[in-house]
Amino acid sequence: MPLFQQAAFHTTVADLRDLPSDSLCEVAFAGRSNAGKSSAINTLANHSRLAFVSKTPGRTQHLNYFRLADGKYFVDLPGYGFAKAPEEIRSQWEGLLAPYLRHREVLRGLVLIMDSRHPLTELDVQMLRWFAPTGKPLHVLLSKADKLTRQEQVLALREVHAVLQEFGENGSVQLFSSLKKSGVREAETVLAGWLGLTMREETPPPAGLSTEKKARPKQRAAMGWGARNAGKPR
Repeated sequence: MPLFQQAAFHTTVADLRDLPSDSLCEVAFAGRSNAGKSSAINTLANHSRLAFVSKTPGRTQHLNYFRLADGKYFVDLPGYGFAKAPEEIRSQWEGLLAPYLRHREVLRGLVLIMDSRHPLTELDVQMLRWFAPTGKPLHVLLSKADKLTRQEQVLALREVHAVLQEFGENGSVQLFSSLKKSGVREAETVLAGWLGLTMREETPPPAGLSTEKKARPKQRAAMGWGARNAGKPR
């Protein structure tokens, strides 16, 4: 069973004064509008409609909390990059999101979703600049990785890894596909560490059956091998 199978909607927050007081640790999810943020949350929770997937940029302007266990939450942040949104909505977004990322003490880390076909947009880099001063860990999910060839996947990993290094040593990156359900285990491992949750052991193969051969280096990268190794000589 997926690690976050028990995730359930808890509350929607429109004002920082209404943040849950019982929270002990939170993992926030951010991403440019339509980069696949809601789909990533749904995939990690093995739930098709937990997080709302909108095709209208900037439609969700609040912090949506999903309870994982007592005092532990996923937080779905507003999608950014909504040029068509009214000025007052953009101002509200900046007044809610930036202070939350910078000052929320129980925030353990940020998952930043980027479309693997178009990573590191100006808005993605702005998000990195906002979050880097906190010194907290950041993990990038390169979504829709199934749309890329293996070579393109490796290049995307290297490109994002190089930029993350410019912002410090607390960043990591992996490939992810909600459609193919790939990269889920790797993401679970990272988030479990942030939340203090125990990973469930995978069921071993039946005795007497051969296991799949170990993947070659380029295959590991294509399947979501972490940024700390991307681009290093093998």
